[in-house]
Amino acid sequence: MDIFTNLVNGIIGVLSPTTLLFLCIGVLVGMFVGAIPGLGASAGLAILLPLTFGLEPTTAIVMLAAVYYGAMYGNTITAVLINTPGDSAGVATILEGHPMAQQGRAGPALVIAAVASFCAGTVAVVLLSITAPVMAGVAASFGPPEIFLLVVIGLLTLVVLVGRNWLRGLVSVLIGFAIGTVGIDVGGGTQRYTFGSTELINGIDFIPVAIGLFGLGEILWTLYRGGHRGGASPIRLDRRSSAFWPSREEWRLVRGPIARNTPLGFVLGVIPGAGATVSSLIAYSIEKGLSKRPERFGKGAAEGLAAPETANNAAATGAMVPLLTLGIPGSASTAVLLGGFLMWGLQPGPLLMTQEPEFAWGLISSMYLGNVMLLLVSVFAIPLFATVTKTPFRTLGPIVIILCAFGAFAVNGSVVEVGIMFACGVLGFFMRMYGLTPAATVIALVLGPIAEQTLRQTLLLDGGMEVFLQRTPSLILLGVMVVLLCVPAVGPAVKSGLARAVEMRRGGTTGEADSAKAPRSGESAERHTPDDSEHAGAGRSDEAAKEP
Repeated sequence: MDIFTNLVNGIIGVLSPTTLLFLCIGVLVGMFVGAIPGLGASAGLAILLPLTFGLEPTTAIVMLAAVYYGAMYGNTITAVLINTPGDSAGVATILEGHPMAQQGRAGPALVIAAVASFCAGTVAVVLLSITAPVMAGVAASFGPPEIFLLVVIGLLTLVVLVGRNWLRGLVSVLIGFAIGTVGIDVGGGTQRYTFGSTELINGIDFIPVAIGLFGLGEILWTLYRGGHRGGASPIRLDRRSSAFWPSREEWRLVRGPIARNTPLGFVLGVIPGAGATVSSLIAYSIEKGLSKRPERFGKGAAEGLAAPETANNAAATGAMVPLLTLGIPGSASTAVLLGGFLMWGLQPGPLLMTQEPEFAWGLISSMYLGNVMLLLVSVFAIPLFATVTKTPFRTLGPIVIILCAFGAFAVNGSVVEVGIMFACGVLGFFMRMYGLTPAATVIALVLGPIAEQTLRQTLLLDGGMEVFLQRTPSLILLGVMVVLLCVPAVGPAVKSGLARAVEMRRGGTTGEADSAKAPRSGESAERHTPDDSEHAGAGRSDEAAKEP
């Protein structure tokens, strides 16, 4: 009942004309940013964060949150139309979305993605409303030892789940740690790695690092891959209503993936480091494994498009749980949001929802309204946003670089921070070149000082490392750490076992399907050709289902 009351009060708080205006602006800007190849939610938030100075904290965070989940859908536009995702969360969307567009069904693909995103986002916000107060209540009893272990678990998750090589994930995390050590030692008060510069006494600010790694770094990487030589998208949207909306059969096919992958994506989003990319790839793999016709995947399967779109949007909301209740970002984008919280003097953590209920519940309530607005905008303004994909990168690139420089300077009016931004941009480029992950670096930059401070507090207040073995919550968290450390060892064996199981299941299904499709005497064999079964469009699926 308290949750319902808090939600109602939060909705009332964000219904002011000013907040609704900035909520709408955030959704629109987020979709535009997400539709620009090479940027995505993290880069967009990092670039736009300095521009929110002067706004009320609630209004600014509501706008930035709208940019966050608006960019998640904007990312889909380029993934479907030009086979280029705005960021890594859209990689799985390409596998089915772009083949649908090549078949002249770009409209149905974007509508399916919009509806899947809306359903997942709405249900995930309900789950956020339920789980956030519970987790905040549990976390309120945590002391420095538990907070330290939570941070380590988040970093271990990054190392284990980021990329295909845990060593590269570890190097990415250590780079973030190294950047976080610059400034004053929290224990002894001495300067570390400042090289006599007064600008670095307070450490390296989070915002220019994020802008450089995500914004400028992605621009340099896109230039290196030749993105400036690309032309306009050859895909055109058919605006006729008969071709723009999905068929009944496609709506039937996407119901199961949306229902299954919403809770899956939310749970994976809560885990620090997993994020939208991991959840979308897992969701796509699951749907392909469950499908009775896996040969359709890769050729424009509607369920293969709905699954990753559902999972990555649910994960985007799930990542807000550790941010609001523990002060630990669940993804790179929420790490940027954490910088916004701190910039306005708000400390996310167990006490946020009790000390700042208007702010916390106003943010959660705005996500309900934002999802409705996102659905309306994304469906009816698809042709408008599709024009972003026709703008050549050689025009967008210089504009983004100027915005990066302006954003870095606007934080503290420091030219040194502009230089740090450009240096981090070059660093981000080489990280991408050698397979490292800027997202892991940014999250480690945020979590590193927290880990150092809580470890020092633990050692000073409790006298030694044995405190981690004397408290029940600490023992539970240590058990989770052991499981994470075992993942690299047992992961390949589990994957191979699952792959064999899936292949055996497919073999049985294929055998049954082949026997069912064997033509009876007197029937024409032409209607049973492989080409007909594999390339049948959505409008002919009913006929295929009726075949003996």
